[in-house]
Amino acid sequence: MDYAAEPLSEDALLLRFGDAIDAATNARVHAAATQLRAANLAAVIDLAPAYASLLLRFDPFVRIDPHDPETAPHARLLAAIDSILRDAQSPPPALPTSRIVEIPVRYGGACGPDLGEAARHARLGAEEFIARHAAAEYHVAMLGFAPGFPYLLGLDPALHTPRRETPRTRVPAGSVAIGGAQTGIYPRELPGGWQVIGRTPMVLFDAAREPPCLLAPGDRVRFRAIDETEFAALREDGAENRDPHPTAPRAAVDLRDRGRSREST
Repeated sequence: MDYAAEPLSEDALLLRFGDAIDAATNARVHAAATQLRAANLAAVIDLAPAYASLLLRFDPFVRIDPHDPETAPHARLLAAIDSILRDAQSPPPALPTSRIVEIPVRYGGACGPDLGEAARHARLGAEEFIARHAAAEYHVAMLGFAPGFPYLLGLDPALHTPRRETPRTRVPAGSVAIGGAQTGIYPRELPGGWQVIGRTPMVLFDAAREPPCLLAPGDRVRFRAIDETEFAALREDGAENRDPHPTAPRAAVDLRDRGRSREST
């Protein structure tokens, strides 16, 4: 596995697997994260995958050798990483079974004020645009920008839409939006420049929940179009308070069947 490494701080090391935003590069990132988690390297505190890179936070004092003080902790950690990721004899890691998480979305209207503009850009009718957006299966490439914000790969190229020329100072929590070739969901009210096409009643991040993020890197996501009545019912029914994370193995989540999950296919 090819990658480049660079220290980011005294306790952080970044592995770069490329510079493209694509599924193949992102798959290599998650494969590396899986291998390193399985290796349970001493001193490594956290692994944070992104589109094309993997951040490792570690305790530098654990990596200091009093008999060789000239070798930096980063170099010692990288040597251990190389022995794992560059070992040609090691079989590819088995990736964890991914969940399929269904996200109900009220498209258009007050929930999706940019749907019309996005549809015009794609030269599609609003209903066709919605159908295409909801037809795809997306992959959570990373969480970033704000806690719980999922960057999703898999958007139909016909739906790629430039960001707004003037960002909004307030985008409502749960807003489903498109920014270029990406789609995502705002976990709480935030400023943002993506085109808002809908909104979900589900809560993407809750610090009091364990785990706090609804979605995790590697999850698969499907959107389901709902009407205003169902949107209101789901909000009233406490969809935001329901724990969407079943125990292992990872499974699908469907708000229409509270408490029941099915194995992903």
